[in-house]
Amino acid sequence: MSKRNRIFLSVILLFTLGVAALLYTVSSGLDIRYRESAEETLVDTAYIMAAWIEADASESLIDASRMNHVFDNLYSRRFTAKIYAITKHNVNLRVYVTDSNGTVVYDSKGEKTGEDFRAWHDIHMTLSGQYGARTTRTDENDPKSSVMYVAAPIHDSNNQIIGAVSVGKAVSSQHELITSAQQKLVNVGLITLMAFLILLIVVTVWLASPTQLTHDIVQVFKQEKLTHPVRILRRLRTIFKSAFLDMRDAMAGRSYTEEYVQALTHELKSPLTTIRGAAELLREPMAETQKIRFADNIHHQALRLQELADKLLELSSLEKRHTLEEANAVSMLRLTQELMQALAPMAERKKIKLELIAQEDVTVMGDAFLLQRALTNLLANALDFSPADSSITTQIETQGKQCVISIRDLGQGIPEYALDRIFEKFYSLRRPDSGQKSTGLGLPFVREIAHLHGGEIVLANHPQGGAIARLTLPKISNT
Repeated sequence: MSKRNRIFLSVILLFTLGVAALLYTVSSGLDIRYRESAEETLVDTAYIMAAWIEADASESLIDASRMNHVFDNLYSRRFTAKIYAITKHNVNLRVYVTDSNGTVVYDSKGEKTGEDFRAWHDIHMTLSGQYGARTTRTDENDPKSSVMYVAAPIHDSNNQIIGAVSVGKAVSSQHELITSAQQKLVNVGLITLMAFLILLIVVTVWLASPTQLTHDIVQVFKQEKLTHPVRILRRLRTIFKSAFLDMRDAMAGRSYTEEYVQALTHELKSPLTTIRGAAELLREPMAETQKIRFADNIHHQALRLQELADKLLELSSLEKRHTLEEANAVSMLRLTQELMQALAPMAERKKIKLELIAQEDVTVMGDAFLLQRALTNLLANALDFSPADSSITTQIETQGKQCVISIRDLGQGIPEYALDRIFEKFYSLRRPDSGQKSTGLGLPFVREIAHLHGGEIVLANHPQGGAIARLTLPKISNT
């Protein structure tokens, strides 16, 4: 993936992750806030109940007899209360009253009367004069069965604690409110992301040529005549993808141009310095043989500049193409055989044997000329770095839905310091035979061709020595 693609996709990914993180933080905060609000409500209710019981208490005796009638009536009452997204129909509070020893003297459900509750945190802390609360599951295996309890002390006329009243409420009753609020947050997040994508499309159409974009869309519908909906969708996707990438290039164009200019300027310095030095020396009197040598230097460096300019223009033109203009079925076996025949004389001069291994022919959809250029660059690199009397093995195989073309040489391999830079523009290693560097544009050119075909190129050291290049392309299914 190119640097521009990484930067642009990183912006979109960071925006999406930012929205997701914000939603998660707010959602977690909602959960905590609802629990805090519920506990605060239970505190108020518990102290109200304590004040009521204190009014009926005589000396140190707790009288909760009136509560039986009140709660029986309360539990049987039905009503309708619309609270935002939920509707409430009954009261789901539970109340325990204990004496100073922690023994339950009243249970609104009538199930725990007479039991010892001193071990429960809410009762123990409250009878000790501190704030007491707890959350307990009614079913140990069901996390949704949790009930939150808050207790308040019951005082006598001398302000001594003679018991405690604990008010409980099922946590699941808050779950509906939390879920509703979280769903609204998710909806807001999705709307935000959709708005962001729509904005991208609008900017894409604005930065790309609106007239050309409209013309392309109209042409698709005219040509397909609505008889092939799947084909129409594919072509529309290609059109919008191309427009989107044009927009990306327009937004990243300035930094990308600066990067190109800086790298190109650096590469031009060496040959220009050589040409200028040779030209200055030719003005001085010297032997004919020296003049010929300096003239040859100028000619060689001029050819290098010409090659650099040609390849740079070719690579720049390729980078502007986001889709293949015309794709056809290409036999990789036949293409490789033709290419190896063309490079055979060069291999013979270096006494290098070219070997081809292919169990079957593999067909890919693509541009035969560009694929030939990519393989030519890879094989030429292998020839440059291969020692005499060695071999270069090209293997064509199928791996799942991919066609993999592997080219392995028996040279010295790639130095460790160069492994991460071999696909950089203008970066090149010295050839073992001549000590000269190439333009450093061949491998970036191969990578652009691979990406244009939906594939990938990897260049690494082989475990058994030498280097191996793997060009992976989507193959055409035979089914």
